Parts: sequence; structure tokens; C-alpha cells
Amino acid sequence: MPSSGTHAHVLVVDDDEDVRTLARWQLESEGFEVVTAADGQAALDAVADGRPDVVLLDLTLPLVAGLDVLTHIRRRSADLPVIVVSGRSGETDRIIGLDLGADDYVVKPFSPAELAARVRSVLRRSRRAEPAPTAPAPEPVTVPAPPRGGLVIDRATRTVTVRGDAVELTAREFDLLAFLAASPRHVYTRDQLLEHVWQSSSDWQEPATVTQHVHRLRRKLERDPDRPHWLRTVRGVGYRFEP
Repeated sequence: MPSSGTHAHVLVVDDDEDVRTLARWQLESEGFEVVTAADGQAALDAVADGRPDVVLLDLTLPLVAGLDVLTHIRRRSADLPVIVVSGRSGETDRIIGLDLGADDYVVKPFSPAELAARVRSVLRRSRRAEPAPTAPAPEPVTVPAPPRGGLVIDRATRTVTVRGDAVELTAREFDLLAFLAASPRHVYTRDQLLEHVWQSSSDWQEPATVTQHVHRLRRKLERDPDRPHWLRTVRGVGYRFEP
């Protein structure tokens, strides 16, 4: 993926024409190709027809609500990056959006330059944006843990299996899991994970983003998410991977 954003397609979904215009102007000025939608049904049609590389999604939409659009997208694709762009600034709304599979959450009013930076960030971390590998593929990480069964993280194919069953992860969930598993027992703070996995910082992204992604991973991987074996919390510090 070119760093300028050239050839990357962005779908901007918002019922406010001014927001669509502002986002489109900024993104096109940085080399992105932009398609817009003014309601939820148009957004679903655009996703089905245009195969965007990233979706900027408002929550308050006519015809089909934004959260329903997000749910539909996640049912069809685990790896299409979705950034929620919403005027709802409450923690509950952010948690719901992230819990349903959003890769990031931006609160209105937003800085156009910051919005473009977040688009570049999710594209860098998505499997859609990855260039074809030119080096030998890394060996899968296999973590046996009887009697719980094994966890296999295949970085070459970006797939995960638990106890022999494939587990569907979003691109960001996989990146977070693979990063933690690459350094077993090393404790990372949420700020460090924002930096290394999101290429971001707490200056302009909520550390709660990390927390919600860890919770989602636990629900998908652990036998008992409330008593996780692999993804451990180090109270007052952050998270570590326990092999």
C-alpha cells in the first residue's frame, strides 16, 4: 500500500452532507479514492458493490442504523477496517462500537488531518493493505495448554485455531494477539500497545480501545473469559501473554 493513500478506497457514511464533504476533501487531498453514502442502506450497498478498503461510519443514520451496518459488515468480513465517526462521545457508545468490531472510534467534531491519519493507521494494520510477502513466512506460534487444548497463531496466513477449531478475528484483534504472543510473559501497558499495534497514542486515541480488544479476544479464545489463561491482566500495569 502506498503511504500516501493512493489507490486505497474509503467509504464515508454520514447523513450530514457537510461532514461527508469535509472528510472527502481531506482524504482526496491525501491521495485516497472516496465514495460517500448518506444512509445505512446505501452504505451496505456500497460495501457489497465497491469493496472499500476502509469504512468511516456514523452511528446515527436513516434507513439502517450505524450499529446495524457495523454488525452486518462484521458478519460478512472480519478484516474490513471500520472507523466509527460519531457525535456520541459517551463511554458506553464507544464500548458498544468497539465491542461490535470497530477498529477505531472518532468523536465529532474531528480534525480532518487526524481523521486521515487514523485511516492510514488502520490500513497499515489491515491484511488488505499488506504487500505480498518477499521474505520466508514466519513459523506459526503453537501454544499447547492441556487440558484446555492448543492455540495456534499462524502469522503467514493470519489465521488462529483454538482446540482445533478456526477462530475468526478482525485484523486488529489478530495483530494484538500476535504482538503479545511474540513476547511471552512480557507486560505491555495500554499506551505501549497503542503505539506498537495501532501506531497511535493516548494523545488522540482512547486507551479503552485496547481494553475492549482484549475483552473480545478473551471471549473468542478462552474457555472462561473471566478467568483467562492466555491473555492475562497485570493489575495497574497492562497485559501479557501467558504460554
